Amino acid sequence: MKNKKIYTIVAIVLLFGIYGYEYYLEEKEHQSAVTQGKTPKSGTNDFFLPTSTTGQVVHHHGYSLSYSEAHEQAEWVAYELKKAHLSSTNFERPLFEIDKAVKTGAAHWRNYKNSGFDRGHLCPAGDRRYSKEAYDETFLTSNISPQKSDFNAGIWNTLEQKVRYWANKYDGVFVVTGGVLKGDMQTIGDEHVAVPNQFYKIILDNDNGTIRMIAFLMPHENSNQPLYKFVVSVDEIEALTGIDFFPELEDELENRLEAMSDYKGWSFN
Repeated sequence: MKNKKIYTIVAIVLLFGIYGYEYYLEEKEHQSAVTQGKTPKSGTNDFFLPTSTTGQVVHHHGYSLSYSEAHEQAEWVAYELKKAHLSSTNFERPLFEIDKAVKTGAAHWRNYKNSGFDRGHLCPAGDRRYSKEAYDETFLTSNISPQKSDFNAGIWNTLEQKVRYWANKYDGVFVVTGGVLKGDMQTIGDEHVAVPNQFYKIILDNDNGTIRMIAFLMPHENSNQPLYKFVVSVDEIEALTGIDFFPELEDELENRLEAMSDYKGWSFN
């Protein structure tokens, strides 16, 4: 009986030791990721980053984001899409992973399971085919938002392809995108991931100091309408989201460009 008690105590100690060591490793990995996330990424003009209404900005190698814990997704994802980034390389599609650089804890991918919604990329995997690392980063859960399948594969995909077209034509563009995290929204999963009713995408072209913008606001529904039907001013998206998208621009220039909803000069062919 005495030996049995000893074996039981040893087993309990070992069990706690194993769980304790696993917790230590997870925390160490988490702290490493958070430290990495605080380091500005290379090769991107951070000058064009929006403000964060949440105070939680994470920088990855291929994009930056502002995470909204209340909605369990990014309020915006921003990245530069250079002409040199465009590639037809087909990497093996990875599994979705929780973004451990999000200090408040990014949503788990299981929230999307059997929800009826796609894990919609905000920074598209197709924009990050220039390296395996950059491609895999787009499968972090901080970079996804619940999207209807026909919307994700339809009008939203058409806009993503048009952005690539402009990146090639204009030798690179800067992109800010996300869901409008306001109003009455459905939620999915145990963590209550919000389902945006609208999505936006803002494209900035900096041609040797000459800056122009075009912004799109789309209802979360597929559409056969041409893309220019969804062009709005940046001011309109700022009013909806509470985000100041280009605060570092000189005020007069920022005010003038963000008030415009003119798509002339942007090739839609």
